[in-house]
Amino acid sequence: MTRPLLPPTIRPLDPHAVNRIAAGEVVERPASAVKELVENALDAGATRIDVAIREGGRALIRVEDDGCGIRAEELGLALARHATSKTDGADLLDIHSFGFRGEALASLAAVARIALTSRVAGAEAACIAAEGGRVGAVRPAALSRGTVIEVRDLFFATPARLKFLRGEQAEAQAVAEVIRRLAMAEPFVAFTLRDLTDGERLVIRLDAETPDLGDPREALRRRLRAVMGRGFSDGAVPLEAERDGHSLLGWAGLPAEARGAATAQNVFVNGRPVRDKLLLGALRAGYMDVLAAGRYPMAALYLECDPRLVDVNVHPAKAEVRFRDPDTVRGLVVGALRRALAGLRAAPSLAEELIEAARFEPTPGAGPMSAQGHVMPSPRALEAAFRAQAPAFAEPMPPAAPWVVPTPEDEAHPLGAARAQLHGNWIIAETRDGLVLVDQHAAHERLVYERLKEDAARGPVPSQALLIPVVVELPEEDAQRLGDAVSDLARLGLVVEPFGRGAAVLREVPAALAGADGAALLRDVADALAEEGAGGLGRRLDAVLARVACHGSVRSGRRLRPEEMNALLREMERTPNAGQCNHGRPTFVALQIKDIERLFGRR
Repeated sequence: MTRPLLPPTIRPLDPHAVNRIAAGEVVERPASAVKELVENALDAGATRIDVAIREGGRALIRVEDDGCGIRAEELGLALARHATSKTDGADLLDIHSFGFRGEALASLAAVARIALTSRVAGAEAACIAAEGGRVGAVRPAALSRGTVIEVRDLFFATPARLKFLRGEQAEAQAVAEVIRRLAMAEPFVAFTLRDLTDGERLVIRLDAETPDLGDPREALRRRLRAVMGRGFSDGAVPLEAERDGHSLLGWAGLPAEARGAATAQNVFVNGRPVRDKLLLGALRAGYMDVLAAGRYPMAALYLECDPRLVDVNVHPAKAEVRFRDPDTVRGLVVGALRRALAGLRAAPSLAEELIEAARFEPTPGAGPMSAQGHVMPSPRALEAAFRAQAPAFAEPMPPAAPWVVPTPEDEAHPLGAARAQLHGNWIIAETRDGLVLVDQHAAHERLVYERLKEDAARGPVPSQALLIPVVVELPEEDAQRLGDAVSDLARLGLVVEPFGRGAAVLREVPAALAGADGAALLRDVADALAEEGAGGLGRRLDAVLARVACHGSVRSGRRLRPEEMNALLREMERTPNAGQCNHGRPTFVALQIKDIERLFGRR
């Protein structure tokens, strides 16, 4: 590249070019335009917002609201860059509205064809149009109240941007997601979304919730049920906490309800939906010990603080924020989540999945159907079956195995009283209103893990020397990782020494793991160190403890006595996070009587 002999002339950009450049930051796609327009309606005090789109928002975006409107003489100014009614600019940290930059309408006017119609109470309606940055004159119009804005042919003035848009369906889904997130922040506002691409299809309809004077959170919970589904609202754990001028309210989905993508993680700051790295990172940290790899929790978290404690003027799209005291905010979110998730709760979805798995599906030609849809055997088949079994009914029953008869007090426990063990791994317990099915290996794995963590927090984990040290051959990288972590592993009761370039020797193990397979344990510890990489020390040590706990837990196939099973249930009830094993899998499923009745067609 050749250098110019003379410096180029500096000159201001054309205002139309400035607006088109700004539009690339503010309006990235149709969903961004919808977000800006709906936020304007909310700032105008709207109680009803109707959105319509065509071709994913590329051909048409129409937003109607019943807000306070815009004066006719200010319609032209509304389309000007950096003109806003939200703030006078004196204090950009004291922001109480969604919008404040005055960029959205000017950006849309620069890259699309828009028509803005509005009416203020006590005045006549007026409208103004703009196309590719050229603004027309204000004209009289007909409108009962509020504001209607139509955006047509988005990015027609910047055709290169159209190439970066996704397919019509993907853009329409992004618009719907924007509406849902804003609706979760404003439960007292009604929202509709219609797709006009092929006829008219109602995509979203959310009626305004009515305030509940007994519990202000109830309206918010009802809106979350409408948006995120009944499964989330019924199974999510409520949380509420305060710290140093910051308050947190929300609902956290149980680990068993986690999804394969982070689409159901919703975070709000002073009522504003955000995708903030700090808050989403704190959300992950709150679930760190109870979630399987590759799974993402469902959550709705609402953080409130003085506007001066958070800067929302970080990005033109206002999707990111910056806190004055990020450590306080992170600690508040992580602590509240861990306390809320520490209780013993069964995920409702697991019972539903069990019922669906056990539901009998008739095959064609299998026989007549009952009123509940089940196959009814013929009378001849019933008679034949009874005759075949008649001799067995006449014989005396073999003596029952000795058993501890549960008392009503046992059944009153959250996990009830153990009744049986199936296939050496599944404990069936009876509760007052149903039954519980427990995975004994997964449950004991969590108990050992929490016990080891308590020991590590108090000091070095008690260890036991091996009678014969175990030499384990490993890949050179794994051996190096173990050598680098010798002092940290010693705090966890694992005394390891390098043994050449591709081996290590295990001399001591945690006392709780007496009799464990030392070679397998050391390989698992090396894998945990490799997976965590250069992560924080605390996270790496927890990962190692999780692997260690797996080796110290009750193995599948081991027969337990009734008193052992009941002792396991009681310890689960006392242990934090006992609803999930170290890998995030559920440790038990609860079925109520009504669920069992559904299995047998009684409901």
